[in-house]
Amino acid sequence: MKIGILQCDDVTAELQPQHDNYPAMFKALLHQQDDTLELVFYRALDGELPQDVDECDVYMTTGSRHSVNDPFPWIDDLLRFIRKLHQQQKKLVGICFGHQLIAKALGGEVIQAPQGWGVGVATHEMQQSPDWLNEGTSVPETLSLVVSHQDQVVKLPEQTQVLAGSAFCPNAMIQIGQHLLGIQGHPEFSKAYSKDLMHFRQHLLPPQVLDDGLTSLAKPVDSERVTGWILDFLRA
Repeated sequence: MKIGILQCDDVTAELQPQHDNYPAMFKALLHQQDDTLELVFYRALDGELPQDVDECDVYMTTGSRHSVNDPFPWIDDLLRFIRKLHQQQKKLVGICFGHQLIAKALGGEVIQAPQGWGVGVATHEMQQSPDWLNEGTSVPETLSLVVSHQDQVVKLPEQTQVLAGSAFCPNAMIQIGQHLLGIQGHPEFSKAYSKDLMHFRQHLLPPQVLDDGLTSLAKPVDSERVTGWILDFLRA
């Protein structure tokens, strides 16, 4: 399977020596499950997108420090590309920023959430078990992932299923049709990266949010399981 990964940001330069950049994170994430996957990276943040949706079998997006509402031409181009994928029912998994892009591209709404920053490890309740999961009856009741976001999807596109959510982030995992999957959390982020990113952004985070985020890193995460789910979805 050839996966086109639409890169929407770079890891900040100060953190790259220890944590590398998004391409390395996604390679590690996906190849630990299947080292035969072919990954092709497009620097969407520089305006680089596939010329044709069939250049790759399926697509994923990275997260981004930017908001989907920022007035950048590359974000508009990416929204148009997602609409094209939707029209042709080409599979796409959006991570964080990409999750929000999917919602906005198809008529949903994304805002800076009044509940503030989500950082550290967040736990969401599974609300339904989609038929493409290869877990049968063993789907967990809750799902925990590293998160780092200020924006949230507050209005869903038509015919959206909510797969997981919480009081803090009701629309944490969504599916549209059989071809679009959005995940607010970051299966590709390590806890070490989350910790360093929180410290790097501590001037943006209220002290209690920072403290709670750092404390939450003691919780286990379901990154490996969610990566398996992503591949289940892309192969289904």
